[in-house]
Amino acid sequence: MNIALINGSPKGGATNSGFLLEKLRPLLPQEAAISTYRIGPKALKNEQYLELLAMDMLVLAFPLYFDAIPSHLLRMLTEMERSTQSSNQRPQTVRVYAMINNGFFEGDQCKLAVELIRNWCERCGFMFGTAFGHGAGEMFGSVGHVPVGSGPLKNLGLALEHLVGSIRSGESTEPFFTQPNFPRGLWKLSSTQLFWNATAKKNSLKPKDLRRRPGMPPIRLPQSGGKRQDV
Repeated sequence: MNIALINGSPKGGATNSGFLLEKLRPLLPQEAAISTYRIGPKALKNEQYLELLAMDMLVLAFPLYFDAIPSHLLRMLTEMERSTQSSNQRPQTVRVYAMINNGFFEGDQCKLAVELIRNWCERCGFMFGTAFGHGAGEMFGSVGHVPVGSGPLKNLGLALEHLVGSIRSGESTEPFFTQPNFPRGLWKLSSTQLFWNATAKKNSLKPKDLRRRPGMPPIRLPQSGGKRQDV
């Protein structure tokens, strides 16, 4: 059993998609041969596409971008689809799984992205195994010390079990959408104070600047030399 774990996050360094793959890996069958791929601005090589087409399973992990798929990953999917359609030989049946995270609280924000993956599988002649969407992905960095299946990561544990069950059985199962076991109001308050306001401060902005609407006067940011710049 050959499994490819594919990190489709366009960010460098540690990512929420990498977090999901890290938590999934020890749950996979011990006999599986696991390969990892990081999709970035640089396109994959032809031999890497051939490797992926020879896999038994692909596990895609990526963040939601405008209710869809990040452009770097979309390019890879498009190239793989082109390869399957241009080949004289039908590729072996590849089973595809997806783990999607988004910055909203609700996991069902990922429904459209799941359908895109399902449709891509159909066009490539692959089998859609299953997928799950998880909300509040930016929380992962602050709860990485919590065991999966416990506390705020209880639902994530259930989602991973759902996906691994489909991998082991070889059968397609319905997608699963969830969010952290954490009060929505408290999540909204903490993300505003600890992330958005803190990020604004680092960029010489005030919290009220984040609530600006189109058509309002430009913000005047300080620059070195005493000058100010409109943004």
